[in-house]
Amino acid sequence: MKPEILRVPRLELCVEREGGKATRRVMVLDSDFVRVGAHPSNDLVLSDRLVSRFHCILERSGQGFRVTDVGSLNGIWIGGARVRDADIQPECVIELGESTIRVRDASAISETELPAVLSFGSLWGASLSMRRMFHVLQRVAQASSDVLIEGENGTGKELIATELVQRSNRAQKPLVIVDCGAISPTLIESELFGHVRGSFTGASRDRAGAFEEADGGTVFLDEIGELPLEMQPKLLRALASREVRRVGESRARKVDIRVIAATNRRLEREVNSGRFREDLYYRLSVVTVRVPPLRERKEDIPLLVQHFLGALGASDRSELFPPDVMDKMLRYDWPGNVRELRNQVERTVVLGGEALLEGTHSDGQSSAPLEVGEPGALDAMSVDIERPFKEAKEAVVDRFEREYLVALLGWASGNVSRAARKAGLDRMYLHRLLQRHGLRRGAALD
Repeated sequence: MKPEILRVPRLELCVEREGGKATRRVMVLDSDFVRVGAHPSNDLVLSDRLVSRFHCILERSGQGFRVTDVGSLNGIWIGGARVRDADIQPECVIELGESTIRVRDASAISETELPAVLSFGSLWGASLSMRRMFHVLQRVAQASSDVLIEGENGTGKELIATELVQRSNRAQKPLVIVDCGAISPTLIESELFGHVRGSFTGASRDRAGAFEEADGGTVFLDEIGELPLEMQPKLLRALASREVRRVGESRARKVDIRVIAATNRRLEREVNSGRFREDLYYRLSVVTVRVPPLRERKEDIPLLVQHFLGALGASDRSELFPPDVMDKMLRYDWPGNVRELRNQVERTVVLGGEALLEGTHSDGQSSAPLEVGEPGALDAMSVDIERPFKEAKEAVVDRFEREYLVALLGWASGNVSRAARKAGLDRMYLHRLLQRHGLRRGAALD
């Protein structure tokens, strides 16, 4: 399919004061993401003693740009007010430390060549931000560099990692997933690098870690921002040397791996606060892929709904999402991102009826999660109208959750990680659901 040429507005940054001295330095950028700070790795570097290493970021949001403070010491000021996160007007002045930057839309328009396709494997999107990301992913997949994927929970970071692996020259080699946020700090070194028998209490046998198990393939470090600080130098050494030492062993073992890491945190903020090592951040972020949240690409929602209906074998159920319901969905903020949308589509297919946005204000701003009403399916359900509506509704949802979880665990043979990936749920949240319903992994389910 022939690539499409798109015209993209550019951003002009004019430094009018730097470190307290008048100056004039102009940069014109067409990037979706611009880092500003004192460290040389930033896109715009400021020589100002009051500007943090990573001070703020400017990123494309809808038709404009947004500025976000990433934990700077002295903050961002616009019009005399300190801001942490703000949409930028067509032209505005931002103050950082003793520096002033004028931000405005550049008159020039850049042309960019993007794939005409609307998907990258299991990832779907017609928005400019997603198609630009697909273009980056196509190039990244063929490289051997380590990759850092940044995005909010539910945006599909693990799915991106899987698609990158499947398109790489390591596709037929092992893919080992390590959830850095779900492992005890005392066990994370053994999980990554392995251990020898007797190296600590409970080490009854030699065990290879994730890096050894993935030799020749890929290690996916999920939620890397949760990695304990004391473990970070050891990971840095392993990444730099491609060698690991099992706990309790002095011999180094060579490994041939590619590392893909993901986080829902702003690692620039973690570096500024001292919770994440700066040198490890640079080692991991050789290539950085930033996944936009669903609220910033709502034009993709109709396409995603059709995709999810097809994946559920319900392509002929489009009537479940009539124009009025779709309009509400387009005005909802989707704090759970694509994962929440997928769960909503599946609930609607299972329960029938309309998708209702309870708690959504008339201006479209959401204040409560998306809920499902099932007026079209009431005849097929056992409903006790003698109970208050809230209690009756909770009973229906409770019954659905339990039946869904039983079927899900049966499909996954009791493997909670596999079940979480199938359902598009956070693994820890799935654990809590199982506990709430009295379902235990591997137990006989009625």
